[in-house]
Amino acid sequence: MQRYSILWADDEIDLLKPHILFLQQRGYDITPVNNGTEAVELNESRNFDVIFLDEHMPGMSGLEALGLIKGTKPNVPVVMITKNEEEQIMEEAIGSKIDDYLIKPINPSQILLSVKKILDKKSLVMEKTNSDYQQEFQKISMAFLDELSHEAWADIYKKLIFWELQMDQADASMAEVLESQKVEANVNFCRFIKRHYDGWLNDTKVTKPLMSHQLMKKKVFPEVNATRPTFLIVIDNLRYDQWKSIEPELLDYFTIEKEETYYSILPTTTAYARNAIFSGMMPSEMARVHPDLWVGEDVEDGKNNFEDQFLERQIKRNNLSIKFSYHKIKKLEEGRDLVDSVANLFTNDLNVIVYNFVDMLSHARTDMAMVRELAPDEAAYRSITKSWFIHSPLLEILKKISERKARVIITTDHGTIRVKKPFKIIGDRAVNSNLRYKQGKNLGYDGDKIMAQPKPERFFLPKNNVSTSYVFAIEDQFFAYPNNYNYYVSLYKDTFQHGGVSLEEMIIPLILLSSKNA
Repeated sequence: MQRYSILWADDEIDLLKPHILFLQQRGYDITPVNNGTEAVELNESRNFDVIFLDEHMPGMSGLEALGLIKGTKPNVPVVMITKNEEEQIMEEAIGSKIDDYLIKPINPSQILLSVKKILDKKSLVMEKTNSDYQQEFQKISMAFLDELSHEAWADIYKKLIFWELQMDQADASMAEVLESQKVEANVNFCRFIKRHYDGWLNDTKVTKPLMSHQLMKKKVFPEVNATRPTFLIVIDNLRYDQWKSIEPELLDYFTIEKEETYYSILPTTTAYARNAIFSGMMPSEMARVHPDLWVGEDVEDGKNNFEDQFLERQIKRNNLSIKFSYHKIKKLEEGRDLVDSVANLFTNDLNVIVYNFVDMLSHARTDMAMVRELAPDEAAYRSITKSWFIHSPLLEILKKISERKARVIITTDHGTIRVKKPFKIIGDRAVNSNLRYKQGKNLGYDGDKIMAQPKPERFFLPKNNVSTSYVFAIEDQFFAYPNNYNYYVSLYKDTFQHGGVSLEEMIIPLILLSSKNA
């Protein structure tokens, strides 16, 4: 068992011998001193796991000693002990980054609790996290045996993400078990989608989830109100776990009124899902009704260049009188420019901001060795997303929005999954390049470990010719051609991709916030 070393400075240290003995009996090594000067000197010459400082000592006060200690070793944990309950003293100590604050008279149990909070917190949290997850593991596994609804699948996914985030913080040993359970969950979820996706689109009698093409009409337009503007922030490619990682950064500025999820349509890509959001239509309907805006797979042009026009036409189709703005941010400079003009947006009923950073990150990961190193797994992917968000113009934009009365909806068009298993497929030169779905004629593959749709009209997907079919990768697969197979595998294995069927790609966040500071 590890023995921790504690430095304790108090001008009445002799009166604290019972407390010191209590800690020593529990495995802690205590170095007692009776003044701040000696505490500062010992801190410079030795390493301590935690330091107790009496706030009121003759000569150098505890606060003065605290400043000098943090100046040389800013990461050493310090507990301030004082008779003084004045708010100013507490604020000064807290502002100097103390780790705990105790008011005299103190008892040995208080001291022990403070030590454990600081020194043993990580191991205690890890033990509790592992224990709690072991109990939850069986419940989740048993749920897979039932015929689950789309709501139940969303709840299971949220639970899995909750435990994944808990284990990020606790460095828990059960993380490998959780990863295995996520794999099992995706296997069962993909079976669920194979059975029910067609019915969601074609059977009026079945219960179905909210999907991409219904988002504006059912969730966004009802929030538009003449008394205050509504901001729709679409962060491209934002998974639910990534939302949970950036959520704490918004809590000082916004009240989270609702946290929901919805289902992305297939394919889970920007070209299909995000166009469906802004048009309020499925892809084949867009191609038929708006041939001047729809860009098919057989055209090289950008697939999402007309989102603002799709949105304008959807507003008119719903007979709404809405003054709106649309902004797509693809570069840092564009984000900074929008920060400077946020005040001008409050004259609009609806402001749509599409932010492309997360999508660029997922694609860059397949091209840039540095990004590949920075985001080797889900935990690192969440971390780099959070770091970007904290330092991004998007957070500055949201802060400015929070200063005035407004509603904010944060969502995305689809998620992404880290792919591991190559699946061989054959197609001609006209087949699209996406690794998670293929569209074309004469697609060749062996086995049924995919989701195939030989009749695209059932999924409301456009056809370039009579024999066009769609094939979707499921779970953590990615498509690879037999020629150059090893090249594809080495290049794309363990990268984040989207377009197919998985919990991560299809069940995505939909968050409603209101300004807290207005």
